[in-house]
Amino acid sequence: MPSEVKRSISIAGHRTSISLERPFWEALKELACTDDISVNELVRRIDETRDEADNLSSAVRVHVLGVYRARAGAGGTACAVTAPPA
Repeated sequence: MPSEVKRSISIAGHRTSISLERPFWEALKELACTDDISVNELVRRIDETRDEADNLSSAVRVHVLGVYRARAGAGGTACAVTAPPA
């Protein structure tokens, strides 16, 4: 598995660090470019919508995965995996 890359970003004027694997950083950049926004802005939006109990790096991964799954049409297929009970 690729090692994580730690990068500093600014959210609402506050610096924070996020550790993601390279493929997630690349996907995050692609998504930001598609929306014509900066990576910082995309992460800010993800941060706004995440549950406070969730780690920001995990929230970014889940967001990226969700966008790519939606693009692939995986959300409503017969092969979709259901989440285990909480």
